[in-house]
Amino acid sequence: MLSWSEMLIRLSLASLFGALIGLERERKDWTAGMRTHMMVCMGSSLIMMVSAYGFSEALGTEHVALDPSRIAAQVISGIGFIGAGTILFLKQGIIRGLTTASGLWTVAAIGLATGGGMYFAAGAATVIALTILWALQPLERMYSRRFRHRTLRIVTALNIDNTRLLDHLLKKDGLKVKTFTFERGEDEFIFQLEFNSMDLSKIDEIINELKDDPAIREVFWSR
Repeated sequence: MLSWSEMLIRLSLASLFGALIGLERERKDWTAGMRTHMMVCMGSSLIMMVSAYGFSEALGTEHVALDPSRIAAQVISGIGFIGAGTILFLKQGIIRGLTTASGLWTVAAIGLATGGGMYFAAGAATVIALTILWALQPLERMYSRRFRHRTLRIVTALNIDNTRLLDHLLKKDGLKVKTFTFERGEDEFIFQLEFNSMDLSKIDEIINELKDDPAIREVFWSR
C-alpha cells in the first residue's frame, strides 16, 4: 500500500498537470476549462491508485481471482461521455470542440500515468500536449488557411431576379465556385456559395455591388 505522502504527491501532480493543460483551454473560454481538466486528471490518478493498490488484501485471499486493471481501463472509455459534451455541431456541418475532447482524453491518460507512479511519462506528456495545443497552433492556422474554403452568403427579397444574380456571381472572373445552395424562406431567398479559390479583390468588388442593390438584405463573407 502507498504511504499517505506518496498518495498526496500523485494527486497533487495530477492536479497540476491537468491545470496546465486546462489553462490553455480556459483562455479560449471553452466550457471544459482549468477546473474540469484538473478534476479529470486528479480523478484518473485516484482511480489508477485504487486499481493498482486498492485490492491488495483481497488478492491475497484464497480462491479469490480479480483483475484490478479493469477499473483503470474503464477510465479510457468512460471519459468519452465528458468529451462528447464538449463537442458542438454548428451550422453547415461545422464541428467545434474536438481538440478539447481529445485534450480531456489525454488528461485522463496523464492522470492514470501519475497515479501509477510514472512521473516522467506524465510530465513529458503534459509538455508535449501543451506544445500541440499552444505552440503548434499558429502553424496549423497558417497551413489550413491555404486550403480553407471561403463562403459567401446572400439574403435577398423575393422580388429579386435570381437568374441575373446567379449569372453575375458564377461568371465572375477570378472566382471558382465549389458548391452552391439555394433556399427559400417565408419572405426571402438565401444563396450560399463556397469557393475553392478566389481573388480577394473580386470578393470586395462583389460585396460593394451587392450593397447598392435594394433587394439585397444581407451579405455575409466567411474567410
